[in-house]
Amino acid sequence: MEEATVVIVGGGPGGLAVSACLSEKCISHIILEKEDCSVSLWRKNAYDRVNLHLASEFCSLPLMPHPPSAPTFLSKADFLQYIDTYIARFNINPLYSRFVESAKYDQVGNKWRVEAKNTQEDKVEVYVAKFLVIATGENSEGYIPNVPGLGSFEGEIVHSKYYKSGSKYESKEVLVVGCGNSGMEIAYDLQDFGARTSIVIRNPVHVLTKELVHQGMSALKHLSVDVVDTMVTFLADTEYGDLSKYGIYRPKKGPFYLKGVIGRSPVIDVGTIAKIKDGAIKDYKYVLNDEGMPKNEFPNHWKGDYGLYCTGLSKRGLFGVKMDAEVIVNDINQTLKLH
Repeated sequence: MEEATVVIVGGGPGGLAVSACLSEKCISHIILEKEDCSVSLWRKNAYDRVNLHLASEFCSLPLMPHPPSAPTFLSKADFLQYIDTYIARFNINPLYSRFVESAKYDQVGNKWRVEAKNTQEDKVEVYVAKFLVIATGENSEGYIPNVPGLGSFEGEIVHSKYYKSGSKYESKEVLVVGCGNSGMEIAYDLQDFGARTSIVIRNPVHVLTKELVHQGMSALKHLSVDVVDTMVTFLADTEYGDLSKYGIYRPKKGPFYLKGVIGRSPVIDVGTIAKIKDGAIKDYKYVLNDEGMPKNEFPNHWKGDYGLYCTGLSKRGLFGVKMDAEVIVNDINQTLKLH
């Protein structure tokens, strides 16, 4: 049995950020990561052409901003290099291949008891801590809905989590379900490699360039959300025109309002819209509803009872990870000072 003040479940950006902040305040902690590496989604599951769509100034983790020489929009390689430097600078040492099977709070001892399977040695380990931080992230598991007829479909079914490149799909017919950032970018990649690509656009979406998002986020430092949304949607209209003829409808609320209230990001166009307009990527079908977005409790999402926390679940990307880590560690630190 191993004991620390804090146990962190997950070695992605959220877990690493909390670890760095805890180390700065000399608070003992342990990171349990089920994979054999940190930020496994980026190292193992990110498709080849992926880049950060937000400017680097909004994508740093606590205590280590990107240098002025960093590219505005980081590539996958740039981001992983940043992560590796972050791990080295703050001497972060996750325990890998630890799959957490249970976490129970002992109200008598006022501590968490966490049981984790060491998958390399095939044994169960026990960790005890006053605080527990859940940092498994919002994109850790891929979900494929049980669509009627899917079981008898004879073609290949691939979740975006496992998609790497369109090179293997040349001359094949491919349907991309979903028009979020992953869906739009994968559709572009598939068509670029010669696949006959269609895309399902189910919900209203805002389509912006990454430059427009950068301008909008910068403007939010000085202007209200309503003003920024009006400005950005006007510029998007100038850039793309009316997209409704292609089955792409804009939500009633603005892009930054929706991001702040329910965590729904705008689609960052990497060239997909031009391919849809010229017919290279076809709109398969779409179903409209009022908003097409689930409700998400905010801003009190990060704290639970009995020293339980979660990070990386605010649907605000790395910027949200940074904020979560800071408020969680400050809360832990304040609690420790009171006892």
